[in-house]
Amino acid sequence: MAAAVTSSSPPVVSRRDPFLDNAKFWAIVLVVCGHLVEDLRDVPYAHALYLFVYTFHMPLFITISGYLSRNFTRLRAQKLVSTLLVPYVIFEIAYSLPRWILYGKFQLTLLDPYFLTWFLLSLFIWRLSTPVWFQVKWPLAVAVGISLISGASALPDELSMNRTLGLLPFYVLGLVLTPQHFQLLKKRWVRLTGALVLAAGIGITFLVHYDVPTEWIRWRHAYTKIGVDNFTGAGIRLLMLVIGAVLVAAFLSIITSRKTWFTALGGLTIYAYLLHGFVVKVLDRFHDQLDNPVGVAAVIVFGVALTAVLCTPPFRRLFRWAIEPNLKWAFKSDPGRQSPPPTAGDRPHDTLSDPWPNDGEPHQAAGAVQTRPDESMRPPAAPAWPTEGTSQHAYRPPADATQVWPDDRTPPPAQPRP
Repeated sequence: MAAAVTSSSPPVVSRRDPFLDNAKFWAIVLVVCGHLVEDLRDVPYAHALYLFVYTFHMPLFITISGYLSRNFTRLRAQKLVSTLLVPYVIFEIAYSLPRWILYGKFQLTLLDPYFLTWFLLSLFIWRLSTPVWFQVKWPLAVAVGISLISGASALPDELSMNRTLGLLPFYVLGLVLTPQHFQLLKKRWVRLTGALVLAAGIGITFLVHYDVPTEWIRWRHAYTKIGVDNFTGAGIRLLMLVIGAVLVAAFLSIITSRKTWFTALGGLTIYAYLLHGFVVKVLDRFHDQLDNPVGVAAVIVFGVALTAVLCTPPFRRLFRWAIEPNLKWAFKSDPGRQSPPPTAGDRPHDTLSDPWPNDGEPHQAAGAVQTRPDESMRPPAAPAWPTEGTSQHAYRPPADATQVWPDDRTPPPAQPRP
């Protein structure tokens, strides 16, 4: 039994593998560029690129979010509120104001997310469901079934239910992934295959993009509203789930594991996600000037630069009050109401403060030392996935287990059977 952490515990060496931060940066680049060219799809190659990117860019972020949510515990509920729910309310209001100023329409409902805020609300719900997936025998199969069935129902827009249930398999996929899966993606033959898959995907998209309704990649409507029966719709959605998963793996396989100029920026992608929408709304006013091949190319280059700028520390200092608010004052601090104290194997970083995919802490280079200023509030070690016929026990890694993420102080939980 690991000893409880005390105030006399030595500093913890905080290390980060650059791989996830690199992946998050380029994934947010895809999101920003996708939103920038959305209204320029009269240009043929912009329409094709839009369809290709939207096939996997949100599945990619959701999968990473699931992977970072494996250690969800009730002690982290405060982080769940401060990094997802409160920013959702703030930006739902903030995005309603430009719509009112520019278009004369003001509509505010906190249950029906507007524009890009849907992701925060959906991730809030997914993370609340995390303990349930610890108990399910075949979690990925169940999640796929829920996604397929949900498309046959006329779900309300409230709580972004169509996207929340439709994209659920990607979140559960992240939960069941292990560091060994990511290690496999780094093999040379896998990287070459991934590059070929992405190239083939772009080529195929250019051939068929006008034949594929874009609503299939937006995950926001029932099958019948897209124009197909439920049986056909379930088949198409299953195909979209498979294609999305394959492209996610292919994209991750080409991401470098080395530290680069954009590695540190990958730790602050939530800022680019929540702030770039205001720039998108302003550029909508210049649609006529940009709706041409040169304009689309310029917008894409601008999107990369905009993403990099919004992920820099100055923007974090300016907008942290809204995106990572300090809400300790709003929660009970009575130690008697807290969960049992953490164990010595606890992670040095709270992955739940990585609400997708911002990690809520300044990026630290490998070897940096992080002290623990408030041990009483640290979460307990991650629960293990229960195995059939046994009670839940502390995780014991196999002898040949490898540790891919240097910042993971707690071994990954045992996975449920697929």
